[in-house]
Amino acid sequence: MYYKGKMAKKKEGIKRDINVLKGLLKTLNDKQKAYVNLNLPSQKNGEYLLTVSHLVPCGDLNILQAAAEVAAESSTGTNFKVKTETPFSRKLNAIVYKIDLEKNLVWIAYPWRIFDRGGNVQNILTFIVGNVLGMKEVSALKMLDVWFPSSMLEQYDGPSYTLDDMRKYLNVYGRPILGTIIKPKIGLTAAEYAEVCYDFWSGGGDFVKNDEPQADQDFCEYEKMVKFVKEAMNKAVKETGHKKVHSFNVSASDFDEMIRRCELVENAGFEPGSYAFLIDGITAGWMAVQTLRRRYPNVFLHFHRASHGAYTRPENPIGFSVLVLSKFARLAGASGIHTGTAGVGKMKGSPKEDITAAKNILHLVSKGHFFEQNWAQVPEDDKQIIELVKEDYAHYVILEDDSWRGMKKCCPIISGGLNPTKLKPFIDIMGEVDFITTMGAGCHAHPQGTNAGAKALVQSIEAYKKGIEIKEYAKTHKELAESIKFFTKNKKDLQQVESLERS
Repeated sequence: MYYKGKMAKKKEGIKRDINVLKGLLKTLNDKQKAYVNLNLPSQKNGEYLLTVSHLVPCGDLNILQAAAEVAAESSTGTNFKVKTETPFSRKLNAIVYKIDLEKNLVWIAYPWRIFDRGGNVQNILTFIVGNVLGMKEVSALKMLDVWFPSSMLEQYDGPSYTLDDMRKYLNVYGRPILGTIIKPKIGLTAAEYAEVCYDFWSGGGDFVKNDEPQADQDFCEYEKMVKFVKEAMNKAVKETGHKKVHSFNVSASDFDEMIRRCELVENAGFEPGSYAFLIDGITAGWMAVQTLRRRYPNVFLHFHRASHGAYTRPENPIGFSVLVLSKFARLAGASGIHTGTAGVGKMKGSPKEDITAAKNILHLVSKGHFFEQNWAQVPEDDKQIIELVKEDYAHYVILEDDSWRGMKKCCPIISGGLNPTKLKPFIDIMGEVDFITTMGAGCHAHPQGTNAGAKALVQSIEAYKKGIEIKEYAKTHKELAESIKFFTKNKKDLQQVESLERS
């Protein structure tokens, strides 16, 4: 009886929504009607890029009117119907094709022919999250998910040098790439910076990155920093017998300076594979991201998302989600992008948001908040693609010698308030180890310094791989024991800081 009653209520709700929608359709003016089709056939026929957004109208507009205005502004239209439109231009209108009245959700289909033919991600975002975010017709407009058809994907670069390539260079498998961010984030001289790099690498770490504000400051000349890092890397490789990687921030004031910094690194004598280019993708811009992808396809392209919170934080009603940002980073060709610590670290973010984003950029097929994204560039039912999907989830390297079949993976980079005691909790939430973790204070705050902090990090992943509880493993590994003691002792202070940073 309960089930029958529940079904009856559901049917009543659907009937009520249909009647409300019929009423809303009658409120549309001639211009708005051209951007609404709640019976749009075959949204996934390959003609459209699809989006889902949370929308709250402002002023006298209802949700369907506001959605139509958003579709118009983000494609062919303006605030009034113009006399200059043509039958052809009308075919390029974005179309509102679905509304969820209860949750204030709107689905919009964009004919992807309206976007720049040059595989220009900046151009897409200018349309779909450009002027529309400033429209007075909305008080909330947050893009939650996006779907790219396979017919569109091959027009865009996608990643070239991937996590698989980095694993091959480092000869690191079955665990995350273990990295650090040099701290303090700014203020060390070039020699001091290189010294910290050496301490981390010689302690067993794999990957070191500039923090996102590091550039060419007077106290740490860029060219000198590159030179000293190379020397520190050489020494660490010789002593440990293991390859190392450094990610250099090449974000700059203009195109020429960005390329100059890339060339400084390229010509410093580094072995191919031992360096990455970090770009502050949002503040430097998508053009900078795609320029680096096209100029240096054999270099790991590290997308730092500084300022993303202005768009992605859940309490912000305007912008887009972490998932949307991450999927566009993969489309643009980033080798890796920071995707958040899923509530384990200090940054704002939940498992639902951060892990969904991580898996959507890592796998050939993955479920988002609303869409299942298939990154295949050939039909989804192609037997080779079906096999590739199976291999992907079995942790095989895919699309190595058949890149026409799909867009290569983009690596989640996990940082922000992690330390050796939090590595296993994050892996458990993530459900896999295909990511780069970059711990700052989690290594450098170790009572015995960076070298011991790196050893503690290595020991924590050894414990995970051996299936030994971390405290048990620490009984015979002093660096890990000291790390656990330090971060447990300071747990209250850390939680207060993390709570402030999340809020």
